[in-house]
Amino acid sequence: MAIQSYESYDMLLKQFLLPHPFVPYISMLVGMFACKLVYDLNHLLSAAYFKSYSNLSKMQRIEWNNRAISTVHALFITAMSLYLVFWSDLYSDQQLNAFVTLQSSPLSTFALGQVSVGYFLSDLGMIFWFYPALGGLEYVVHHLLSVASVAYAMLTGEGQLYTYMVLISETTTPGINLRWYLDTTGMKGSRTYLINGVVIFIAWLVARILLFMYLFYHLYLHYQQLARHSKKQVYSAYMCLLNRLSKCTSLGNF
Repeated sequence: MAIQSYESYDMLLKQFLLPHPFVPYISMLVGMFACKLVYDLNHLLSAAYFKSYSNLSKMQRIEWNNRAISTVHALFITAMSLYLVFWSDLYSDQQLNAFVTLQSSPLSTFALGQVSVGYFLSDLGMIFWFYPALGGLEYVVHHLLSVASVAYAMLTGEGQLYTYMVLISETTTPGINLRWYLDTTGMKGSRTYLINGVVIFIAWLVARILLFMYLFYHLYLHYQQLARHSKKQVYSAYMCLLNRLSKCTSLGNF
């Protein structure tokens, strides 16, 4: 069996370490450039098509553009995560050449670097620059944990399956950002605001509760594979999961 063939962690790393070591670093640079591009485009489009945008304070306009980056990141990484986890065969148990928890590809690695690590580093830079206007200490801790866990999965190729499962929870972010936009533009009493609240509730139930139950079940089914890996990998997977769960309790998201 494949499990018995790789008792040594060193052998696992040599066998499954990324075949394209330049991919993570290029993807991070592309991700940071994309964040800057989205920020500038959103500023131009909002100034041209939203009258309320010009009435906002300077800090509100910065947060408006920052949330646009957050929304684009959430949409892309949610779509990529759903595809890789549920539609592609990358993490299928039928792949006999590796543990399911060690499966990776240039595409999965590039997506983690470009969208998640690149985004989290860019957003963290903005949080530090405008601290604490865009978020306090809880946001700093959240982003640092996110960068650490996602970067580990990206650079080693380990635990990418569970990283993508956790990142599916980003599907709630566009609704939360839209709620902020509606509140900021004085539409808190509108029907759209009410519908937005219902959609957030449903998305939260599916993406941050039911999905996590499935994730724990999947961890249970593949416990033997996890048990044969280094403690670092198991710790990274759970750190990513607990980091995402802790975000659920942050009232600042609303």
